[in-house]
Amino acid sequence: MSVVVVSAGLSVPSSTRLLGERLAAAATGQAPKDARVIELRDLAVDIAHHFTSGFPAPALADAMDAVTGADGLIVVTPVFSASYSGLFKSFFDVLGVRDRRALAGKPVLIAATGGTPRHSLVLEHALRPLFAHLRAVVVPTGVYAAAQDWGDRGLDARIEQAGGELAALMGALTAASGGTDSGTSGGADSGAGGGTDSGADGGAIGVPRAGAADDRFDARNVVPFEEQLAALRSAG
Repeated sequence: MSVVVVSAGLSVPSSTRLLGERLAAAATGQAPKDARVIELRDLAVDIAHHFTSGFPAPALADAMDAVTGADGLIVVTPVFSASYSGLFKSFFDVLGVRDRRALAGKPVLIAATGGTPRHSLVLEHALRPLFAHLRAVVVPTGVYAAAQDWGDRGLDARIEQAGGELAALMGALTAASGGTDSGTSGGADSGAGGGTDSGADGGAIGVPRAGAADDRFDARNVVPFEEQLAALRSAG
């Protein structure tokens, strides 16, 4: 399974990139240097031109293809003005213009770096809502690294936890999309036994629950909150 890191770090060397590489290593078991990292700093001019021309330069097109084709995504941004950077947001804006469902159902691990722990909530009030809007499946654990966190065991533990969650989610989605319904293959219906039904409908994740024979979540069918709200207003 392929994991791509999108880093919005601006400096060289970049703590933002370093965090992304360590998260990729935790998710894949490979060395950090082997991670595929997309440095948005190198694409800044191409991203700006895309807004005015509507056509991506070859390097930007390659980066968007890599993100769209990845099995899992790790996104890391420095904190600017208590939120993600403008460069980070612009990349996902142009990706959405190209294909608004580019991240639908894709496992995403969110992370950020900053100078102070006071900005750690950027994961929950900025990054998680953004990727929920893009219909990605965001892993439960996000990782924020303040300047004093580097070398601390707490950061190491969060990296391992988040990387493991991303790997597990990628594995579950891959198995679900490639599996067949055991009920049609001559075996017993796993849903009746409390297990997960891989299903023949692709991206559905079987959720075991007592008394539920068929309980699936399909990330591709998530309706954004603003659409639900508009429907309620029109109905009222």
